[in-house]
Amino acid sequence: MNGASREALAAARERLDVLTDSTSVDAAQLAGELAAVTALLDREVSLRRVLTDPAQAGEAKAELVQRLLAGQVSGTTADLVSGLVRSRWSQSRDLVDALEELANVADLTAAQQTGALDSVEDELFRFGRIVSSNTELRAALTDRKATASAKSELLRSLLGGRADAATERLVTRLVTAPRGRSLEAGLESLSKLAAERRDRVVAVVTSAVPLSDAQKRRLGAALAKLYGRQMHLNLDVDPEVLGGMRVQVGDEVINGSLADRIEDAARRMAS
Repeated sequence: MNGASREALAAARERLDVLTDSTSVDAAQLAGELAAVTALLDREVSLRRVLTDPAQAGEAKAELVQRLLAGQVSGTTADLVSGLVRSRWSQSRDLVDALEELANVADLTAAQQTGALDSVEDELFRFGRIVSSNTELRAALTDRKATASAKSELLRSLLGGRADAATERLVTRLVTAPRGRSLEAGLESLSKLAAERRDRVVAVVTSAVPLSDAQKRRLGAALAKLYGRQMHLNLDVDPEVLGGMRVQVGDEVINGSLADRIEDAARRMAS
């Protein structure tokens, strides 16, 4: 997002945080209702354009939202959406992207409130690794001919009872309504949002063998000192990493594996 849309989303995120700080607000219910509004506006292009038309008064658009959503969602959700349409948006589709992000943040907040956020982060990462290594599963989850209910049932069989409820909801929404994104990109976005809930940076650590608890603590502390922020480690094991480890933080890769050093030496000899 750029310009006005980025500012509108930032303001909406602040309002969401204030709402979910209240014990009277059910964050999981809020997430589900925001997701339903996301689906509605993603489907109804003409309505979305009306609600983001800068020529229309903000209050008039907010009143339209209240009439449309009355009796369909809670007053809290309707008020939050009303605030969104009062804002200016650079593109009409940005409003839908913002609603989707708010739904995901609300579900992650629900996990945080129950002390399950760390588990959700890890489960999203592990699910991404499973999908990337299983071509048949990825094909089934991204098959455009398959119905949303069939994909939901498949995910229920995979995650039901094995993952946190928030993880299942997040992944199910992503798979059944990808909105033009790849499955991998969607999972990465969810992982970043999860890390952001604790103001943490995600480091993907690949090592030849599993790290001990002491190694995890030392690595986490070193990376936190290096980046100046708390670090969440997503751990992956790859036997092809001959020694040491490879750490990726965002687009930056810290190569410390023996395989990388051998490859680098071979390149220098060849040149």
